[in-house]
Amino acid sequence: MIRKLRMKFVAVCMLLVVVFLSALFGLVYFSVEHSIETLSRQVLYRVIQEESSGGGIRRPDIGITIGGDLVLLPYFTVELWGSNAYITGGTYANLEDTEALAGILSACLTREEPEGVLTSYHMRYLRQDNGLYQTMAFVDISMETSVLGRLFRFYLLIAALAALVFFGVCILLSHWVVSPVERAWQQQRQFLSDASHELKTPLTVILSNAEMLGSAGLEDRSARWVDNIHSEAQQMKSLVEEMLTLARADNMTRAPVMDPVSLSEVAMDCALAFEPVAFEAGKPLDYDLCEDITVLGDRDRLRQVVSILLDNAIKYGAPGGTIRMQLQKTERQARLTVSNPGEPIPPEHLSHLFERFYRADASRGETSGFGLGLAIAATIAREHKAALKAESDADSTRFIFTIPLKR
Repeated sequence: MIRKLRMKFVAVCMLLVVVFLSALFGLVYFSVEHSIETLSRQVLYRVIQEESSGGGIRRPDIGITIGGDLVLLPYFTVELWGSNAYITGGTYANLEDTEALAGILSACLTREEPEGVLTSYHMRYLRQDNGLYQTMAFVDISMETSVLGRLFRFYLLIAALAALVFFGVCILLSHWVVSPVERAWQQQRQFLSDASHELKTPLTVILSNAEMLGSAGLEDRSARWVDNIHSEAQQMKSLVEEMLTLARADNMTRAPVMDPVSLSEVAMDCALAFEPVAFEAGKPLDYDLCEDITVLGDRDRLRQVVSILLDNAIKYGAPGGTIRMQLQKTERQARLTVSNPGEPIPPEHLSHLFERFYRADASRGETSGFGLGLAIAATIAREHKAALKAESDADSTRFIFTIPLKR
């Protein structure tokens, strides 16, 4: 839980950092792009203005200033008289009466806008109608594209380095921010574990004394009271043992021993053990178990998972309904399904079935138990890198346990 909390903290912080850096660098990038585009358009207007004055262009020093340095921009101007085009100035050589010039002018004349960009030629144009003829100015925008490309790569590198630094800072901060929660969580787990240990001993004494009193030949009424004491103490002992199991799992005081285990044998043993229980409950047990299925895990814990699922099915299955257990083998996994007929569990309850002390009372007719069995089964499944899920419809309620096969 604490690790997930740290991961969520880091994820949220990194998301905010990425959004902030994207917004900042995006704003700067588009601002620079707009500035360069504005300077480039100023070049075109200057060229057109000098052409209109009749002086022509003789100085190839038209450009934009970047960082205090004048960057010359390749350009040329054209006068179009009917179908005749004349280059009147610029820095291009040997362009007149060429296919390149014809293509550029054709692309420009097909545009309705008096100014724009010819992407295929990497040119920005400005067209001015003078009545008898048209004046056109073209400037090369390859430099703009190159500058913006370098700027984008530079910002991307800076953003990646900044994100990496922030990632390290977020990891360090996550330990500091989550530490109070971690301490409280550890204290809660320690309390649960200590309370379970402390309660287990007196309960054992109560049970032993109740059994001794019950066998001492008391009056009927006294014997009934002793039976009540014994029954309730047994319930409390079961609760304490389940709480202790969860506390140990939370504290990871006992790591499961991963050995090759025949899941087929484990399932068969549990089926044989629960068969008379199911029969007495009036809910016969039907099982179909594939043989020779071997997994890596703790045999006792896997047996506990199967027992919990069978006990749950018998406890909550419809009277007279058949409990079914099926063990199948896929290419990479073993799949154990335990199903029981009965009222379907509403979808809003399914996602909570594996929570501690949760019982879907509205959809279950039985009220015995503490709501810890499925939580324990889910914990054991996580320890084995397996999955446990619940499905329910009008036909049955199914608990499906999948675990990787031994390779």
